[in-house]
Amino acid sequence: MERDHSSHNGKNNLRRIKEVFAVFLFFFPWRVRRWILIKLFSYQIHPTSRIGIAWVFPKQLILNKQARIGHLTVCKGLNLLQLGQHATIGRLNWITATPSKSKIHFSHQKDRRPELILSDHSAITNRHLIDCTNSVIIGKFSTIAGFYSQVITHSIDLEHCIQSSSPIKIGDYCFIGTNSVLLGGCALPSYSVLGAKSLLNKHYSESYYLYMGVPAKPEKSLSSQLSYFLRSRGYVK
Repeated sequence: MERDHSSHNGKNNLRRIKEVFAVFLFFFPWRVRRWILIKLFSYQIHPTSRIGIAWVFPKQLILNKQARIGHLTVCKGLNLLQLGQHATIGRLNWITATPSKSKIHFSHQKDRRPELILSDHSAITNRHLIDCTNSVIIGKFSTIAGFYSQVITHSIDLEHCIQSSSPIKIGDYCFIGTNSVLLGGCALPSYSVLGAKSLLNKHYSESYYLYMGVPAKPEKSLSSQLSYFLRSRGYVK
């Protein structure tokens, strides 16, 4: 019993030390910040990746080659934030989750994974809200474009009067238009476009379609030869 109590106190002390360092990290140049994040937080950060002046402190962070996170982005409560090669998260994004060990909410979902995974060359631009209470996976070469889109994995189950969550999956080479809403359980198949201001609340599987509307439906077939679907680098000039 004493050993358990000592271990608990040790974890609390380490957490407090990390919180203090997190505040002061903003005053250090990136090379020093990166070293501290690796040594103190055990993060995996490639030498060519970079985090701006941003509050990014998930339990586990993996930044691969040339991954970028912009200034004034907030990321907290996640078990995992992972960016593939050349993946980017822009400025002023709000990325949060209800932690997996919450004793109040989602206790009935034992396999819930609070995580955000961006595959190679994928991007979240600026000023978006991403709720990762459950898993959000963005495929390679996909873009959440424009501003003010919301990706929300949790809601209230009205039938059982309890908060519940479901993962969201965005396939490869997808384009999410500005000010769109994606709800828990939805999926956008690879090689698809979600029109601006659309609401995606279903799991779709047909590729090469423009999905749009409230709620979004397949409205128009798209050519497999669109340059966006064929590019070999994520960044669009």
